[in-house]
Amino acid sequence: MVALKKSKSRSKDVAFRTGEFVVYPTHGVGKVTGIETHEVSGMPLKVFVINFDKEKMTLRVPVAKVQVAGLRPLSNRKIMENALTALKRRTRVKRTMWSRRAQEYDAKINSGDPVSIAEVVRDLHRRGDQPDQSYSERQMYQAAFERLVRELAAVEKIAEDAAVKRLERVLHTA
Repeated sequence: MVALKKSKSRSKDVAFRTGEFVVYPTHGVGKVTGIETHEVSGMPLKVFVINFDKEKMTLRVPVAKVQVAGLRPLSNRKIMENALTALKRRTRVKRTMWSRRAQEYDAKINSGDPVSIAEVVRDLHRRGDQPDQSYSERQMYQAAFERLVRELAAVEKIAEDAAVKRLERVLHTA
């Protein structure tokens, strides 16, 4: 385990272990596959190696930049329950231009916060009796839905298929 010093505003040290799931705000849930030391400009640089299977991507985050990057441990069950509760709330679609709403939704998705991501899923979800979404709305909905599914599956230690079914059940009963 590698312990990281944090700023004085927080008292705990951040620690990620190899094999642990973490959340990188702009990419979602990944798995720490190792901790490496690289030489950069003659100085040693320790990095977390994070693998994102779905995207077939490996990300290296400098240990000293974990806070700045927003890398965090998985949410706990209480936070995920809050996210599922947010899915049940009434949809709040603003009557602003789509480009403005898209920016707000994109910011919520990239925040990495499960409750904010759930709000995007809720707002963009369409029932059978509602008009179809535009291409960009579908893309944004799918991105938010997949992020929420992956974190729910990791937190609950269930398969992604089971997490999809659970989210769909919550959306259809809302």
